Amino acid sequence: MNDSSRQWPFAGPVFVSVFLSTALAEHARAEDWPAWRGPRGDSASRDSGLPVTWDAQRGIAWKTTLPEWGSSTPAIWDDAVFVTTQHEDDLLTLKLDRRTGTVEWTQKVGQGTIPRAGPKREKQKFHQLHNLASPSPVTDGKLVVVHFGNGDLAAYDFIGKLHWRRNLQEDYGSYTIWWGHANSPVLYRDLVISVCMQDSLADLTDKQSASYLVAHDLATGKERWKSTRMTGAPAEEGDAYTTPILVKVEGKIQLIVMGGNQVDAYDPATGEQLWYLAGLVGGRTVTGPTPGEAVVYVTRGMRGPLVAVKLGGRGKRPISDIVWKYDQGTPDTPCPVLWNDLLFTVTDDGIARAFDARTGQLHWKQRLAGDYKASPLAADARIYFLNTAGLCTVIAASNRFEKLSENPLPDVTLASPAVSGGHLYIRGRQALYCLGDQFDKH
Repeated sequence: MNDSSRQWPFAGPVFVSVFLSTALAEHARAEDWPAWRGPRGDSASRDSGLPVTWDAQRGIAWKTTLPEWGSSTPAIWDDAVFVTTQHEDDLLTLKLDRRTGTVEWTQKVGQGTIPRAGPKREKQKFHQLHNLASPSPVTDGKLVVVHFGNGDLAAYDFIGKLHWRRNLQEDYGSYTIWWGHANSPVLYRDLVISVCMQDSLADLTDKQSASYLVAHDLATGKERWKSTRMTGAPAEEGDAYTTPILVKVEGKIQLIVMGGNQVDAYDPATGEQLWYLAGLVGGRTVTGPTPGEAVVYVTRGMRGPLVAVKLGGRGKRPISDIVWKYDQGTPDTPCPVLWNDLLFTVTDDGIARAFDARTGQLHWKQRLAGDYKASPLAADARIYFLNTAGLCTVIAASNRFEKLSENPLPDVTLASPAVSGGHLYIRGRQALYCLGDQFDKH
């Protein structure tokens, strides 16, 4: 093991396919992990040969100590790994070598404090499980875009040069989300798209706090479009910590957003709302959307029902466009993950389930060890469930429960796993771990 402990230096007429961005789709020679939830935004990888067993003494290609701490997922492109973190009040972006774990550069993006207490509403305060380094970076292979919970949004090239920086709170108003802004940006062609879904304070003030989507030019940071997204969700029900996904529906790309008691779709080139399905009342939403075959899987907030919503259409959508739902134990935080025709979930307290993705029929449920915040990973016909105490349970992606291994690491693990080049990357509070075979030194 190489320890690079460096500090700082269904069915239907609608055709749907998962889509990330033109630039990323053209990068087909390797299955990288360029964004939160991977190349297709669904926590699934086409890589094979991933490790099944490891622990603190074996199966680790390298481990690199990070300035503590953050819960963002690494973004990986070729041999570059990007990680964001917070060290005291400094908000940092690091670039590591994927093969060695060596920190090649560290850039200070900005500074920010973490309010842990304050009024129940009006101003964001952060839940103890996360800080300003919760949004995950995203890259197109030329620039890496990073975002932090204080509103900082910035783009760097691969040698660490800052191309632009702006602050969304300074531009569009203070965040009023209850438990700390954590949405990750996404890339579409030459655009960086960010979302903010928060308490409107409509019952407290005449001047409401807006929820919105905004797109900036990837090369310059200039605003290209902005769309207000006011769903009418009251108080904390307006809060969402989710990240949009890009899918192709009937030959056109749509940006799917979940939160504020609503799922809707936008034209990512213009910000025009294409359709919306309201009435998904639950509470603040943490579990993000997962694309499927002609449907999108979303979970109503505060452990509400998991529903499969038909994609397509225009304008206001009827509740009848919900294909199926399940309400007997759903995740509050981890996103569902799809493998072939099976949908897998895990609740925050460790109850894993497998469903028929087309019908919602429950195949099995099983208690796993520990508590869960990370979204499960699907790869190589296996599902990886990572709990908060560093234990990863690997099961077969099957309609029958089959545990393959349990693998401990001595770290706190809130970030979701990433995959690249046959290796598994797990970001802990203390370190980033590259799991798998040792790299060829030549």
